[in-house]
Amino acid sequence: MTNPSEKLAQLQKEIAEKQKEVLALLKTKNETDIANLTLQDQSGKNITVSELMGESRQMMIIHNMGKSCVYCTLWADGFTGVFEHMKNRIPTIFVSPDDPQTQKEFAESRGWNFDMYSANESTLLETINFKNEKGGAMPGVSIFTKEGDQVFQTARDYFGPGDKYCSVWHLFDLLEDNEEVKWSPKYSYEN
Repeated sequence: MTNPSEKLAQLQKEIAEKQKEVLALLKTKNETDIANLTLQDQSGKNITVSELMGESRQMMIIHNMGKSCVYCTLWADGFTGVFEHMKNRIPTIFVSPDDPQTQKEFAESRGWNFDMYSANESTLLETINFKNEKGGAMPGVSIFTKEGDQVFQTARDYFGPGDKYCSVWHLFDLLEDNEEVKWSPKYSYEN
């Protein structure tokens, strides 16, 4: 009989090897130049992707579906504690389809400390494949990379229950009744 610790170590090694393959696929460059596509800042002013990047070679964008999505709120709440670390490593902004005023009010109500921009009047999400078949925004993350005067999406991944970007799912996986309990996030857990 195989020792459970040995079996676990072997499975974790296999998962790490597969994760390298997955990462290579996630880092597939989108060949469409997005340097001149615009977003809106909190005052409603248009700003290009290139201007947002400034002198930085790369930028991370967290795609959030906005105020209407309790799941996206869960992810954003989780990023609140690590945002300064993320921003120190790579310029990081949050983008949602909400208009700037709605975005600002919701972020303040949640205590979010992110640099937020609106894709409400932008073609960015369609261009980088973050719109679903019904035209709605999709949650996830993109890395943008500057090459000369051009900017390209050079990595992407989508968010969803159980993904590696929201730690609560993996913690809940350890619960013995996880399959029996149907849990979903809420905006507030007051009784």
